[in-house]
Amino acid sequence: MLDTNKDSLKLEAMKRIVAMIARGKNASDLFPAVVKNVACKNIEVKKLVYVYLVRYAEEQQDLALLSISTFQRGLKDPNQLIRASALRVLSSIRVPIIVPIMMLAIKEAASDMSPYVRKTAAHAIPKLYSLDSDQKDQLIEVIEKLLADKTTLVAGSVVMAFEEVCPERIDLIHKNYRKLCNLLIDVEEWGQVVIISMLTRYARTQFLSPTQNESLLEENPEKAFYGSEEDEAKGPGSEEAAAATLPTRKPYVMDPDHRLLLRNTKPLLQSRSAAVVMAVAQLYFHLAPKAEVGVIAKALVRLLRSHSEVQYVVLQNVATMSIKRRGMFEPYLKSFYIRSTDPTQIKVLKLEVLTNLANETNIPTVLREFQTYIRSMDKDFVAATIQAIGRCATNIGRVRDTCLNGLVQLLSNRDELVVAESVVVIKKLLQMQPAQHGEIIKHLAKLTDNIQVPMARASILWLIGEYCEHVPKIAPDVLRKMAKSFTAEEDIVKLQVINLAAKLYLTNSKQTKLLTQYVLSLAKYDQNYDIRDRARFTRQLIVPSEQGGVLSRHAKKLFLAPKPAPVLESSFKDRDHFQLGSLSHLLNAKATGYQELPDWPEEAPDPSVRNVEVPEWTKCSNREKRKEKEKPFYSDSEGESGPTESADSDPGSESESDSKSSSESGSGESSSASDNEDQDEDEEKGRSSESEQSEDGAKRKVKKRKVAAEGRGEDSSSDEGSDSSSSSSESEMSSESEEEQVEPASWSKKTPPSGKSAPAAKEISLLDLEDFTPPSVQPVSPSTAVSTSLAADLEGLTLTDSPLVPSLLSPVSGVRRQELLHRVAGEGLAVDYAFSRQPFSGDPHMVSVHVHFSNSSDTPIKSLHVGTPRLPAGISIQAFPEIESLAPGESATAVMGINFCDSTQAANFQLCTQTRQFYVSIQPPVGELMAPVFMSENEFKKEQGKLTGMNEITEKLTLLDTCRSDHIVVQKVTTTANLGRVPCGTSDEYRFAGKTLTSGSLVLLTLDARPAGPAQLTVNSEKMVIGTMLVKDLVQALTQ
Repeated sequence: MLDTNKDSLKLEAMKRIVAMIARGKNASDLFPAVVKNVACKNIEVKKLVYVYLVRYAEEQQDLALLSISTFQRGLKDPNQLIRASALRVLSSIRVPIIVPIMMLAIKEAASDMSPYVRKTAAHAIPKLYSLDSDQKDQLIEVIEKLLADKTTLVAGSVVMAFEEVCPERIDLIHKNYRKLCNLLIDVEEWGQVVIISMLTRYARTQFLSPTQNESLLEENPEKAFYGSEEDEAKGPGSEEAAAATLPTRKPYVMDPDHRLLLRNTKPLLQSRSAAVVMAVAQLYFHLAPKAEVGVIAKALVRLLRSHSEVQYVVLQNVATMSIKRRGMFEPYLKSFYIRSTDPTQIKVLKLEVLTNLANETNIPTVLREFQTYIRSMDKDFVAATIQAIGRCATNIGRVRDTCLNGLVQLLSNRDELVVAESVVVIKKLLQMQPAQHGEIIKHLAKLTDNIQVPMARASILWLIGEYCEHVPKIAPDVLRKMAKSFTAEEDIVKLQVINLAAKLYLTNSKQTKLLTQYVLSLAKYDQNYDIRDRARFTRQLIVPSEQGGVLSRHAKKLFLAPKPAPVLESSFKDRDHFQLGSLSHLLNAKATGYQELPDWPEEAPDPSVRNVEVPEWTKCSNREKRKEKEKPFYSDSEGESGPTESADSDPGSESESDSKSSSESGSGESSSASDNEDQDEDEEKGRSSESEQSEDGAKRKVKKRKVAAEGRGEDSSSDEGSDSSSSSSESEMSSESEEEQVEPASWSKKTPPSGKSAPAAKEISLLDLEDFTPPSVQPVSPSTAVSTSLAADLEGLTLTDSPLVPSLLSPVSGVRRQELLHRVAGEGLAVDYAFSRQPFSGDPHMVSVHVHFSNSSDTPIKSLHVGTPRLPAGISIQAFPEIESLAPGESATAVMGINFCDSTQAANFQLCTQTRQFYVSIQPPVGELMAPVFMSENEFKKEQGKLTGMNEITEKLTLLDTCRSDHIVVQKVTTTANLGRVPCGTSDEYRFAGKTLTSGSLVLLTLDARPAGPAQLTVNSEKMVIGTMLVKDLVQALTQ
């Protein structure tokens, strides 16, 4: 099937092969047949071939190398999935000879227009680094470039590459720190975990410890709170000397960037991913002040309802946290109660947490819970419970006797393992108060005949020997029994029998001398080396020879010296030096590739390294000239102003853009101060220019009417060039636009000149646009740009046979207004808006929105402006200048720009007055997200041939009889979508072209309206979602 010429059969074969791989079957034998189809023209077959090659390219490297030229051609494919797959296959061929090719491919992919391809480039960086570490310097340059990427799809992958290649280059993070913090909420879950882990280590090197004040208070507890009479008598000199002895630390103030990290990660505690929640929890544990760490407890407890694997990891970390921050989990004590369905490892970890949380207040509840657990059939769990009881008795003195009595009762349990574990724990508890528990030691001595567990027998023998003076009659008899069974005992029991014999020989030699010699003789010939050595050593130590050794005199001090009681501690006590959530913490051993968590710095490093400055190239002379030439389309206050006015407004715009950038980066105090200064300067400039604007107002109205009249005259005389605008409805549209165009002139008298905000918006957009904006048609004058007539729109075009670059057209259709705020809801303020389809002067990537305000109340509305928007990722708003006052009965029109990022998501923002805030939303139709493009028929067909397969959407529809004329078809299409018509050789076919505003992706539309049969609508675009939605809207428009 793979060797056939039919693409359908190849596609079916590749589907079967990929399905085999998905089921885990080996399909490597098919590699030669599959790799030949990498040059197939069918896009679906090519995608599946690349899926196969990614899996087997590393195994079949020789055969893959034969097709490397095809992979390189795939890097230039117009489809982003093919480009990404080709790079993925290329990076999977781990042969050193192709390292230069891989490096070149990664560099090109890092500059690709598609974020998916840039993400794949970030994934390929660690692969190349592991293949050839000498490429590190070049890879760091690529990483630095990708770190500056503003796309959420790329952020997690490039940070992972940074962690793999150059984690020590912390300077690369400085400029991108705030951006990563702000993007974190929208990054995919895998990327969130990687970024949070990296930012945890970054914060430990760049910020001061938030707990340093608490440690300072612990070192100097209330030293100077209450002055004593002695201090007063010493005089001022002594006070200065005392002050000099105190540590000279400044009071702790949290860095704004430190607070930014904590604030932006806190919402992720609600994430559906357990890994993300765990990552945020470890960040708060290592970085947050003690008063704020408690917020993670509820999120971690929520994870205990997840799978057992997740519970195991979470409980490991909770056990470590509960040692130092016990109060954090005390309110959730019942969440750690053990269920009968829990696996043993989960039960043991919950026991650990319960023991850590036990205190004098809740110990009765915890002990009752432990009594229930002892009855369990899981013996390992019961043994762990007994150890937990012993730890509680050690830590809380008032329940020690209660626990000891309970453990003694367990000595009569039927299960030998329970009894043995109880003996071991009792032995440790008795070491704390041996004199008060002689009866318990006697009871344990009687158990030597029944208990067969070696550890328990050894513990009993150690207790009898250590406290033989409390049981002087029983101890020799126990030694006698042990001597009988010495040869059958385990090694650990034999060693304790030797110790018991030595201690009894030193304290009661009359009764035990012969027994001791017998035991030592048996041990002398034992099979175990340790036992034989211990017997020889003990004999020489306790039995004095003829010469009399020096050590024999101190035998009692050696054997019967008081021994400290063992400290029962948690096994998680010293694990906090590993970063929580890491594999090293889970294993309690340093894993390969683990990076130590840095210590807090003594002094705070310079915070200015994280400030992002405006690049110097925005101030060069050619850009200033361009600013003077490119004047806003709808700014009446700038239409008649000279170069001096625009020059005067530049400093204000620069300072305003600086303040905006600083506020975005998290430094709220400095940005608010600079904003206030900018507003004062704008008010002064507004007052100084009011007189000039009032004089020029009448002139502007006259000029606009002239332009509108000329536009109507040219429309009537140019029927051949505009067959879509030949109806009488156009004159009505032009008259409506004429009335709307007069309104901004009257409003500009009452509001600050908009010419001072336009340059500021332009500078902000230049940071993102660089030089990649497509060439657009520039208006001849500001007044003609406002007109929506056909002649004015076509004024800047040149008629050439084959233009080298497609150029943007101005739209020909009218605008429809939609209600934004009803006058009832707005308390007299009515707001509607319209998509003007004119290029937005501040940023060509933005959709230009005309907002019309009407005051139907009896009082003036003051300070009308846009509040702080809460927008989805990628969407941005450039607000209109503030309207100082809108008198009763007056109306005004303002222009704002919205970058919808090629999506129909609504832009939600606040429309604010001096007294009220109104939440409003603008959701664009898909047809308003694009701009028309002029191209020839040959260029249209060439571009359409590149956008086939998944990039082509076709729909059949039945056109009404009233929708068969050229004029009606063109009007309905251009009304629905902002597209430009492309010349076509046939009369039954209509072609339209445009491109999306944000990404510049082409949108090609073909309507085949043959008289017989249904019509066929085809949309070709890389943006498949936009194409699908556009087809739906057009079908609805053409069939109604």
